[in-house]
Amino acid sequence: MIIRERAYPRAGLVGNPSDGYFGKTISFVFGNFQAGVVLYETPELEIVPNTRDHSRFDSLRHLVEDVQLNGYYGGIRLLKATVKRFGDYCDEQKIALADRNFTIRYHTTIPSQVGLAGSSAIITACLRALMRFYGVAIAKPIQANLILSVEKRELGITAGLQDRVAQVYEGLVYMDFNQALMDRQGYGRYEYLDLALLPPVYIAYKDDLSESSEVVHNDLRDRFERGESDVLEAIRFWGGLTDRVREALLQGRKADIGPLLNSNCDMRRKVCRVSRGNLAMMDVARSVGASAKFSGSGGAIVGTYTDADMFQRLAQALSAMHVKVIKPQLIAPREECV
Repeated sequence: MIIRERAYPRAGLVGNPSDGYFGKTISFVFGNFQAGVVLYETPELEIVPNTRDHSRFDSLRHLVEDVQLNGYYGGIRLLKATVKRFGDYCDEQKIALADRNFTIRYHTTIPSQVGLAGSSAIITACLRALMRFYGVAIAKPIQANLILSVEKRELGITAGLQDRVAQVYEGLVYMDFNQALMDRQGYGRYEYLDLALLPPVYIAYKDDLSESSEVVHNDLRDRFERGESDVLEAIRFWGGLTDRVREALLQGRKADIGPLLNSNCDMRRKVCRVSRGNLAMMDVARSVGASAKFSGSGGAIVGTYTDADMFQRLAQALSAMHVKVIKPQLIAPREECV
């Protein structure tokens, strides 16, 4: 039997980057790109490299361009860490796994390192394939926790739960990471919102504007743990803003969403270092009347627009900066939240 699983990129609509600091967010996944894995039984366990994992280059310039686009590490480490963490989890839960081996390989079309959660998508798809192969059922909140632990515990990547929850649940998800709730049950409160409630949204990204999530979160983490007042206030602000967006969505006040998204980004500008190129991308989007905020750590933005004419003007203005603009293909949720 050949098992095929996939996961989609995530757009942080509002609230990020507060998810790593007991905040609140709303996110959705979209199907314009995807990460996938193929897994099948074989005598030995093998992880097959992807083109992103190659070590042979045509020239020095080729190597430099490859590192700038894909970083120093490909997806092999993600698969290896996921398999290892899955095995640890099953041992911890005393889940007996069948004595079977497999070969697994991955592919992805998600733009790399632009804040669309491409790495966690590979991990999510891998975990789904392992669960199917070994017949192991894991509740969705625990899946999200496991995916985060692959990145934090196994690979030392600083991150929050938002991306993993969005990719496990799919659809449009409101997430509350209240600390007392997290301490009590180990995960937050996750609520589906109807995708039809969204106003028209766009995604725009540029490959060379990436900003590593480690850079963003490591700085915020240090300042959060030191109790810096401006950081603590920003996290409270983002959480309150998320609730305001949720309320506006539920009440059908779509026109109110854009200004709230702008406020999310304005606060981020105050407390986080943002590169000149990323600022320019958002400012150009706003100049045609669209709203704009970071989708993730940097390199991609998400926002709202009013009509086809505004979208055309948005695409034209950003294309002059070599920024790609897409209408996201929204993905319906798999099943009800737990």
